Amino acid sequence: MLGMGAAGEDCPFQFNFDAATFKVGDTVSYRVSGSLDGFPFVGTLTEVHEDYVLISPGDPTKPQETYRGTRESRPLVDESEIGS
Repeated sequence: MLGMGAAGEDCPFQFNFDAATFKVGDTVSYRVSGSLDGFPFVGTLTEVHEDYVLISPGDPTKPQETYRGTRESRPLVDESEIGS
């Protein structure tokens, strides 16, 4: 994503926004419903299914944590998944 950083820096992430081509290991931008609505999050796909994906938020203190999200260009994770 060009021009997303300070002073003309580019975003350090390469996102896959094409849900039809999602594969394990892809970096995605995902959304969270509820009080976190509107904030962008970055995660890595750990599983890809026909109608949902599992996303690792990449928290080094919780390496096994994953969130279930919708399978769309920017997956939507229900707020109840966060911190559970």
